[in-house]
Amino acid sequence: MRRAGISGDFLGDYPRLLAEVSTTGRLPRRDELDTFRSLGERAAEDGHKLREVVTLFVGETRALWGTLPGVMRAAGPAERARTGDAILAALEGAIGALGDGHEQARRLAVRQEEAERREFVDDLLHGRSDLGRLAERAQRFGLRLSHTHTVAVAEGHEVYDDVHPTVRRIERELVARFGDRDALLTTKDGRLVCIAASGDDRAVLDAFAVLAERPGPGYVSARRVALGREHTGPSGVVSSYEEAVEALHVADRLGLPTVRLTASELLVFPVLLRDRSAIADLVNTVLGPLAEARGGAEPLVQTLMACSQSGYVNAEAARRLGVGVRTLTYRLARIRTLTGYDPADALQRYTLETAAMGARLLGWPQHDL
Repeated sequence: MRRAGISGDFLGDYPRLLAEVSTTGRLPRRDELDTFRSLGERAAEDGHKLREVVTLFVGETRALWGTLPGVMRAAGPAERARTGDAILAALEGAIGALGDGHEQARRLAVRQEEAERREFVDDLLHGRSDLGRLAERAQRFGLRLSHTHTVAVAEGHEVYDDVHPTVRRIERELVARFGDRDALLTTKDGRLVCIAASGDDRAVLDAFAVLAERPGPGYVSARRVALGREHTGPSGVVSSYEEAVEALHVADRLGLPTVRLTASELLVFPVLLRDRSAIADLVNTVLGPLAEARGGAEPLVQTLMACSQSGYVNAEAARRLGVGVRTLTYRLARIRTLTGYDPADALQRYTLETAAMGARLLGWPQHDL
């Protein structure tokens, strides 16, 4: 009895082969096995699972067994056993060839799908391709680009790619929790990227961030996770992605200890960098005199950043710097003396902090302005 859903056409010349094998006892020839491989490939391309094909062949063998000429003419138990063994060997060879063809077709399909997915991701995150066509392609990968999306980007201590164990781990967890929500997990430039619909599906991004930060024993945790802002449409995905990546760059340049960042919290820094000459002038005017200090400007700029990040709690700032409170107090006094700006004064402190952050963004004093 043939299983519903798969045609008997996939049997090819298998019934004829069984009839001949039952009388001669021979094994399937190479050309016959090649034909079965082709049938396995065609079955996979038509969407049939290997289990369906195997069931078809086993069922056909069972249905034909009693009518095969070799079985009908077998004179005794020994001859029937030899005939049965030959038939089963033919079945084994046919199924092995079918499996090889089916697996080969599936591998080719997976590679093609991965290539198409990679091309789509590159086009999406770089804003290439016709927007209408991009939206059509997005539906195949679970995204509806007419919606509002947010992009989260994780940067690890290792380079992420599509076969990285941590990437596979996070992907399995997200699929198990959220199924086929309007979301896409991918990698780009060594980072892990999650694109998800905003609003109710913000849970996807929250889960992604938690999993990236704490993927579990044996997996590499993310060094930082940044979330872009919500935007609508294909171009909105690009904007949110670029904001998240820029947030990672800014955090690195500022030496921020925070693991999870949002682009909205760091909007002031792109504003600062829009007028590079103005921020360079600020750094040079306010912090330039620190270069006269013994040991150069770097330790004093680090001191300003640590004080700012610790809310000017001297003990905490000293701990972050790895120095004593007395040393910290001395450095603050040197900053006041050399620059003429007093960190204890609210307005002057703001000027010093802005200049220090500008210095970090521009790479000063390691690089000339």
